[in-house]
Amino acid sequence: MMYGDFVVIKAKENGVNVIGLTRGKDTRFHHSEKLDKGEVMIAQFTEHTSAIKIRGKAEVLTRHGRIEAGES
Repeated sequence: MMYGDFVVIKAKENGVNVIGLTRGKDTRFHHSEKLDKGEVMIAQFTEHTSAIKIRGKAEVLTRHGRIEAGES
């Protein structure tokens, strides 16, 4: 089984939510994590995870580049 890309998420504040969304005909939440400032999570797209939603200020690193989530 081939898995997809990895995503690195580093919380820049307490209470950053990382939510995994399912793949298939109905997109649903299937997993949620809460990160505090400085915590790092490495997530992977899989046969079950088609998208990742981030709420709060975080730095996101992908093979496509660096993104600041929650910045205005």
